Amino acid sequence: MLPTIQGRSTEERSSRATPRANVIAITMGVVPAAVGVALTVLDNNPLWAIVGVLSGALLAQAPKVARQWERAVVLRLGKYTGLQGPGLFWIIPFIDAVSSWIDQRVITTSFAAEQTLTSDTVPVNVDAVLFWMVYDPEKAALEVQDYAQAVSWASQTALRDIIGRTSLTDLLRGRERIEEELQHLIDARSNPWGVTVQSVEMRDVIIPDSLQDAMSREAQASREKQARVILGQAEVEIAHSFQEAARSYQDNPTALHLRAMNMLYEGLKEKGALMLIPSSAVESMGMGGLMGSAALMQQKLTTPNPETK
Repeated sequence: MLPTIQGRSTEERSSRATPRANVIAITMGVVPAAVGVALTVLDNNPLWAIVGVLSGALLAQAPKVARQWERAVVLRLGKYTGLQGPGLFWIIPFIDAVSSWIDQRVITTSFAAEQTLTSDTVPVNVDAVLFWMVYDPEKAALEVQDYAQAVSWASQTALRDIIGRTSLTDLLRGRERIEEELQHLIDARSNPWGVTVQSVEMRDVIIPDSLQDAMSREAQASREKQARVILGQAEVEIAHSFQEAARSYQDNPTALHLRAMNMLYEGLKEKGALMLIPSSAVESMGMGGLMGSAALMQQKLTTPNPETK
């Protein structure tokens, strides 16, 4: 499928020679015509009006005005004579001609590659923007027929070339590298035309919906796998901590009893809490009195006070 051709901007279309009116040309055309008409009225001879109009039309072709960012390419009898502008300049009517007006500002061109296969045979649509300018108006006018269209086609073919030798993963993750490579490739192709590329930016990379779903499931499975790995590592660390704690408690039974009492306290201090422990643990730690006191305190906390009624 051929790449999409984006519409050229107004500045690109204005590079071709089009009739331009300026105040000096209008003045030089109107004044002789007005003088001829006046002489015709005074002398009652229409020849003066004809001469005045023809003289005005001829003189109006001489003055040209180029804007600050433009250069005019002047041909004399079909041969290149030089560049003119910016500002006012003069040409010889019917001998000299302005073949084109070269815009030397930075121009933006949108280009795209549709249904282009990557190196791993995945069809993608890529949209990009090219920032370029004409650094040599003479080459832009003489070396290529339409430099704006040539830059657009060169950009699209370069984009398709790079996509064809890049995998989908590199295309999605290595945009900066691809943009730099694309800029160098387009710049090498357009330099003989007097054009230089300032930057290339990829706006969007569109992949098929089915592939998007598959990639989403793959990413979800990868995240779940990573979560399970982290949970397993946490379990291993907890087991090592318990192992170290067991070694410490083995040599210090008093510390083990204090830890057990602390666990019971943490469990019973909450209102309405209930904890079941083996009777052997109570007997081994001598905690009968402690459990009785804890039960009495729990009963006091749960039984309402008659005085508060």
